[in-house]
Amino acid sequence: MRRAGVFFCLAAMMLAKPAWAQVPAEMQYLEQRLAATAFENPGEYGMAVLDLASGHIVSVNGYEPFPMASTMKIAVAAAYLAEVDAGRRTLYDPVGGTTALTLMDRMMVRSDNWATDLLIQTLGGPGAIDYWLRAHGLNGIRVDRNIAQLLSARRDLRDIRDSSTPVAMLELLRLVDGDRALTPGSRALLMDMMRRCATGSNRIRGLMPRDAIVENKTGTLNRYTSDVGFLTLPNGRRVAVAFFARGGENRPAVIATAARAIYDTIGGAGAAGSTFDSTAGHIAAH
Repeated sequence: MRRAGVFFCLAAMMLAKPAWAQVPAEMQYLEQRLAATAFENPGEYGMAVLDLASGHIVSVNGYEPFPMASTMKIAVAAAYLAEVDAGRRTLYDPVGGTTALTLMDRMMVRSDNWATDLLIQTLGGPGAIDYWLRAHGLNGIRVDRNIAQLLSARRDLRDIRDSSTPVAMLELLRLVDGDRALTPGSRALLMDMMRRCATGSNRIRGLMPRDAIVENKTGTLNRYTSDVGFLTLPNGRRVAVAFFARGGENRPAVIATAARAIYDTIGGAGAAGSTFDSTAGHIAAH
C-alpha cells in the first residue's frame, strides 16, 4: 500500500512543478529518491536540498512547517555575529560569567540550552532573533520563545511557533553561507563550530564516509528529530540540506539514509559502489 502511495506522490510532485524541466536531471532524480525515502518510512518528513552554486532547490514537503527545535541556534549565532560585525558587540563581551564566544561554542557544538538562552537574552529576547530573520527577508521561519519556554510548554509538534519550512531553513543557510549577513571571519567561525557539532552523529553524519566534510546543527524533541547544515561533496560541490522528522520510530536512520542519497547522487560518489534502498538504514558499501 505504501509503495502505491509513493508512486502517486511522485507523480503528483512532478505534475505540480511547472518548472520541473528546468531542474537538472540529477536533481530531479535526487528528489525522487528523497520522496521514496520519506514515504516508505513511518512518520512525516520534510527534506530540502540547495545546490549553493546553481541555486537549484529540490524538496519533499518543502513548504510544510516543522518545529525547529535546536536548529534555531544557527539564527541565534548569526544574529550575534552580525552584531559583532557591526561593531556593537564583541566575541569577548562578558555574558553569564564567561564570554559570548564560549557560550556560542557551547550552543553550536554541544547544543547547550543554558548558553543559548543567555545569548538570546543578551540580544534582546526571541523577538530580536525573529526581527533579524525578517530584516534579511526570510519568511516561513520564526522564533517566538527561548529554549526554556519551548521545553516547558505543552508539546505540540504542529505548533506554528518556533517553526520553519525545510525550504525556509535552506534560505537561512544560504544567508549565513553568503556575504549578505556575515563577514568572512564571522562566517568562518560559524562554519568551524558547525563542523565540530558533537550531537546527533547518527543523522546527517550517520552513513557518511569518515572524511566527508559536514557542517551541521541538530534538533531534538520528544518524537521529533532534525538536522540541517552543509555537505561538501567529493566532486567539490557544496549543498545546504534540511531534514525535519516527526513521528515514526527510525527518524535518525531516515535522515542518515537521505543524506547519503544526496552525497551519492550529486556528489559523484556513485562510482564507489554504494547501493540504495529507500527503507531507512539500507545503504550498503561494497
